[in-house]
Amino acid sequence: MMAKAHVSLFLCACVVLLNVVSHSADEASPAIFILGDSTADVGTNQYLPHAIFRADFLPYGIDFPKSRPTGRFSNGFNSADFKKNIHFFAIFCFTTKFFGLKRSPPSYMFLLTLNPRHFRKHLLKGANFASAGAGVLDITGPTGSAVPLSQQVSQFSEVRSNLTLQMGTAAADSKLSKSIFFISVGSNDIFGYFKTNNTMSKDNFIAIVISTYSDHIMKLYKLGARKFGIISVPPVGCCPSQRLVQKLLYGTDGCFEMQNDFALTFHSALEELLNHLSSELPGFKYSLGNGYRMSIDVINNPHASGFENVDAACCGDGPLNAQAQCNSTAMVCSDRRKFLFWDMFHPTKKAAFLAAQTLYNGPPYYVSPINFSQLSKDY
Repeated sequence: MMAKAHVSLFLCACVVLLNVVSHSADEASPAIFILGDSTADVGTNQYLPHAIFRADFLPYGIDFPKSRPTGRFSNGFNSADFKKNIHFFAIFCFTTKFFGLKRSPPSYMFLLTLNPRHFRKHLLKGANFASAGAGVLDITGPTGSAVPLSQQVSQFSEVRSNLTLQMGTAAADSKLSKSIFFISVGSNDIFGYFKTNNTMSKDNFIAIVISTYSDHIMKLYKLGARKFGIISVPPVGCCPSQRLVQKLLYGTDGCFEMQNDFALTFHSALEELLNHLSSELPGFKYSLGNGYRMSIDVINNPHASGFENVDAACCGDGPLNAQAQCNSTAMVCSDRRKFLFWDMFHPTKKAAFLAAQTLYNGPPYYVSPINFSQLSKDY
């Protein structure tokens, strides 16, 4: 089983949010905070000495402005960028553009390198804590190679303390209650289950993951978070790497459906959790993107979205371009717009944009009970 477990097709990459009035960066405007895995990572892992999963080298970023690798697991922007201004399945990069930002808020790890004045200024706009390889569970992924969700929540706690010092408790409470917290995580936990040949039943495993997810959300709520934009796990078994696993194990082409079944169960359990929390926690508001449905519809009908290849990776080597990592010696497709996948796990910039667009203003079929645009209102 391949060890590199960070995916979210978003296919869930995020879509650029167009025609949205930009918000000023003053204390009254909402901030954007992003947590999760490689689908939303904008460079966190560059600052981890022992990180196994990194994307700060070409051809990653080949379609980013000035062809610059930034740590995003994409050929350009990811879904994180398309969240507030224009540009998950990274997912949140595109989404931030829809909300008025030029791109996703910078990595919290990067902000720590700034002088105090610039650090405080950036925090008023938000921060990105997402880390490639991260999972809901602390045991997911190699130790020290990623920032798990629990540590990302702890990092936000530090941000909360800093905002309180800057603004005072009442103002910080008010700002955070209007801010939006995007979370894209869970795929790596499923990959980890299969990689370690876990013998626990699917239902018991998902129950543990969702219970832990609930704990993380509750901690964020106690720290002042009220608006949550959450993306569930896509059909991870359809990633190019997992198609190779399917071929190896069963001798047939297609998606690794056993993993997809875990993803479907994860979504149902997460939907039930969020519905419960919204009925129990005053002021709790959420939008849940159905990453599975968004992705599988594209896979089953690629031409409707302008894709010609939804099986192979654009960057890599070997069968489906998914037998080797995307790196400086890898084969790179000439037209990235025709591919759903950039590397063996992650979507292309185009796929991320389409996902972000759907998350921002899509119908309840894909994002419910409200979409991300509706989630941002009334602040």
